[in-house]
Amino acid sequence: MRTILVGGGAGFIGSNFVRYMLGAHEDVKIVNVDKLTYAGNLDNLADLPEDRHLFIKADISDQVRMEEVIGNIRPDAIVNFAAETHVDRSIHEGLRDFVFANVMGPQVLAEATKKFEIPLYIQISTDEVFGALELDEDRLFHEETPFAPNMPYAACKAGGDLICRSYFKTFGTPIIVTHCSNNYGPYQFPEKFIPQAIEKALADQAIPIYGDGLYVRDWIHVIDHCRAIDLLLEKGVPGEVYNIGVDNERSNLEVVKMLLELLGKPADLTVTVKDRPGHDRRYAIDARKITALGWVPLYGRADFERGLREKIEWYAKNTDWVERLKSRGAEFNSHIKI
Repeated sequence: MRTILVGGGAGFIGSNFVRYMLGAHEDVKIVNVDKLTYAGNLDNLADLPEDRHLFIKADISDQVRMEEVIGNIRPDAIVNFAAETHVDRSIHEGLRDFVFANVMGPQVLAEATKKFEIPLYIQISTDEVFGALELDEDRLFHEETPFAPNMPYAACKAGGDLICRSYFKTFGTPIIVTHCSNNYGPYQFPEKFIPQAIEKALADQAIPIYGDGLYVRDWIHVIDHCRAIDLLLEKGVPGEVYNIGVDNERSNLEVVKMLLELLGKPADLTVTVKDRPGHDRRYAIDARKITALGWVPLYGRADFERGLREKIEWYAKNTDWVERLKSRGAEFNSHIKI
């Protein structure tokens, strides 16, 4: 059995990765470490095989606790999704939590990887560290694109990425950093753009649109992201950076239009709201490096409507999951002691 320690495995992308790996590989055991902040949800982990999935409530920035866990388990690999990712919170509520999770957390995991000679550590990051592209420019984010984060959250993620780079360059610690575009799919926290738009439309409420709605993102299905990381566990080269995207650039208005059409709702069921400070105009990924390893997405640009339809169906079938998560608010799961 291979043992993989997953940081942030109760969140949206992390829980999808845990489920994917356990389904795709009979020889994999997951040790799942999550602090259970607002986006961490034990409901995401329901029905997983107890003999192959161990959950531990812990903070990845707690060096003593993480070295205890990693030292005892000695996993074959670490994959870290754990992060503070709520952009509006990073703008309006201060950065302390973001610095601890997104900078200190990767440092603690990098140090433990070095200390216990873990074969591989994959740090999951974001394309937001590269800053923004203009709508009219013919340019993509490459692995070598200089960091130019425009938002506090992105700056913290960039700090964690640079710490990982320094551990490889200084100590030879086997670390890979990935930068992915915007994910969508099941188990996504309801305050995020697509699930919030679905919920509003189903309730015949206006969908809020920042500014002119022309902000462009490269939308990737979360399962394709999971499959890419799985491939990197096998073929990824320590010290390298890999961008993950599917060339599916869509404006916010375009996404909302597709959702409203799929739901049979009026096209004008939207409302313009005050724009976010430092709102990046466009993200776009060049993913040729990882596709050269053999990764082919299941949901490309031509499959986006199918992916949205499946997401709508998932939320319609899991209304109890949505309501339980919403009812517990920002302190969701914080009372649980595990």
